Amino acid sequence: MQKEPRILAIIPARGGSKGIKNKNIIKVNEKPLISWTIEASLNSAYISRTVVSSDDENIIAVAKSLGCDAPFKRPKELAQDHTPSIDVVTHALKKLKNFDYVILLQPTSPLRDSEDIDKAIQLMLEKKSKSCASVTLVKKSPYWMYKINEKNLKLINIIKSDKEYLRRQDLPDVYALNGAIYINEVEELNKTQKLVSDKTIGYIMPHAKSLDIDNLEDLDNFKRFLWKNSLKEEI
Repeated sequence: MQKEPRILAIIPARGGSKGIKNKNIIKVNEKPLISWTIEASLNSAYISRTVVSSDDENIIAVAKSLGCDAPFKRPKELAQDHTPSIDVVTHALKKLKNFDYVILLQPTSPLRDSEDIDKAIQLMLEKKSKSCASVTLVKKSPYWMYKINEKNLKLINIIKSDKEYLRRQDLPDVYALNGAIYINEVEELNKTQKLVSDKTIGYIMPHAKSLDIDNLEDLDNFKRFLWKNSLKEEI
């Protein structure tokens, strides 16, 4: 009988957010933003352990109050504006051993729920893939995007294609990472040091659930989404 894989969920939440102060624990509908991701992870049928990786004592305290584990404090050098996510994951994996897979769940993707997490894990296991990342269909196709030659101002296609696409309905589907879910086999990740590689498969999410909160406008969109949902529940 094949044993169930041990899956570690890491929720990265540093304290020094610039666009929105204390973004990861800012209150939305009386709940800290990080709570949506913690709840989604804890409600997953597949995740063995959920931890928050943070350099901030307040975030660690909030995470623990929500029932989430925060077994270490991330060093400041790994909590800078340009710290790569892979470094955060690697740091956690050095602290926490004996996991088969690791899933990175950013708290700025609050509309990704436990169903998305479980479907992405199921997809990866069914396809026997080493890696899976969530994506969404782009609204503006790169087939209609160009660079401009600085000398003669001629348009240069971003994507080279022998076919000319003049109608939107003829355009090939193109997907973008939405930042909500990154799953990797630990052994493979230790080799590649890449969250997304040529072995990564895509788990498709709708636009409506692909919100990534980076600024106040994004936060307002999240509040608006919750407000509309509350009205639906009242009807």
